[in-house]
Amino acid sequence: MTTTAPTGDQEPPTKRRFTFPSALTVLAVVTVAVWLLAFLIPSGQYNRNGDGAPVEGTYHRVPSGQSFVDRLNDLFLSPVNGLYGIQDPKTSLVGPDNSGDLYGSAGVFLFVLAIGAFITVVFATGALDRGIGRLAHRLRDRGALLIAGVMVVFSVLGTVEGFAEETLGFYGLIVPLMLALGYDRMTAVGAIILGAGIGVLCSTVNPFATGVASSAADISLGDGIVLRFVMWVVLTAVTVAYVIRYAKRVQRNPERSLSGFLPGDRETSDAASGAEVPELTGLHKAVLIGTALVFAFMIFSVVPWASALTGDADATPYGFELDWSFPQLAALFLCAAVLLGLVGRMGEQKLSSTIIQGAADFVSPALVILLARGVTVIMNNSKITDTVLHAIEGVVEGTSSAIFAIIVFVVNLPLAFLIPSTSGHATLAMPILAPLADFAGVSRAVVVTAWEAASGWMNLWVPTTAVTIGGVALAKVGYDKYLRFVWPLLALLFILICAFVALGAAFT
Repeated sequence: MTTTAPTGDQEPPTKRRFTFPSALTVLAVVTVAVWLLAFLIPSGQYNRNGDGAPVEGTYHRVPSGQSFVDRLNDLFLSPVNGLYGIQDPKTSLVGPDNSGDLYGSAGVFLFVLAIGAFITVVFATGALDRGIGRLAHRLRDRGALLIAGVMVVFSVLGTVEGFAEETLGFYGLIVPLMLALGYDRMTAVGAIILGAGIGVLCSTVNPFATGVASSAADISLGDGIVLRFVMWVVLTAVTVAYVIRYAKRVQRNPERSLSGFLPGDRETSDAASGAEVPELTGLHKAVLIGTALVFAFMIFSVVPWASALTGDADATPYGFELDWSFPQLAALFLCAAVLLGLVGRMGEQKLSSTIIQGAADFVSPALVILLARGVTVIMNNSKITDTVLHAIEGVVEGTSSAIFAIIVFVVNLPLAFLIPSTSGHATLAMPILAPLADFAGVSRAVVVTAWEAASGWMNLWVPTTAVTIGGVALAKVGYDKYLRFVWPLLALLFILICAFVALGAAFT
């Protein structure tokens, strides 16, 4: 047998690189796996209290009452059937008799589309990009203040609206400025990735993290906001100090740079440092002020002020509390998108197309939420959710509240790697974690905080996130070098997060 050598015009076969599956694919696999397990796991349920929470020690086996065809319907038809006969959306996740539905997802789904339209309109006006550009240009002669300013702005945006992928557009501005000030490319990477990332990690009212998780845990978006705010202040300060410390070290001794310098860095950055950024127009300023007011009003509308100010979870609400949820917030952001588009003089055709495009761009995370909720539908309709809870009840029983909160944080770390979508991760995990918190005597808000901290901590470094891997590529910094740069901070953040969630659990 003879072999023929490849001719010059033939390309040698290339090895296919492994690509980690998307969140939708992972959740589809999980859905099928859970459906198959529903045939093996015995059905059972807890008695429920007035709030719909499971009563500890009341678990009992029940017949599922389902044939093979019925369980087949759980995979295909239950989400549709579950849309009917639900009168109180707040109870859509707390009991086996009315939790096998997607009713609660409808409000979240529309909210995600509405805020996607709003964010896209704000960016289309050019106000946010130019505002950050003006800030960086104004502080170009004060290095430490520039780093702190950029990181705090990104962190604020991260904690209120999940600002992450949007940072990819700022490397072309921030990298040359950092080089011009005597820093290196790693400083720019740290300022951008860690600035926005720490805000998302400590999401106070981030609708894609805290909002979705709170909905799945059947609590208000404002529950636990005090703990998350204090956590955000401390962790942001620590992260900013970490990046500034590294930047000053490189400025004093460039040989200590972890990323090194590329040919031409010094020359090109000198020219870029003096490049003038266009001034903010009156329209841009109006859009920025309007955006700030919209998010400020959102925070005001969801915070349970009486409980937050008195520390009493059962305090009588003040008369000015709005107690808004996702339907009202969806309307708020949709109206705000139209208003700010008109303020920015976008014109009817451009504004309408931008709103439609913005909603379309956010269909993917919205569908992830629905698919993840479908897993809960199958588990509830086959009555295995309480069986899983009962299996874990013995582990939780006798565990201190502080230890339980830390366990929630640690357990969610591998889940965050498998499901990098925060919305999908929250919708999948919360129906199990929230009732477990009831057994452990821990506030569900602390569980939400521990969950989002785990998701945010992982997204600071895992290669499955476009923000991290795309950011180091745009800055021309090796991923291995970035890991070397960030791991001491990750260790410190890990300790601080454990301390915060433990304290939060102990005082709730």
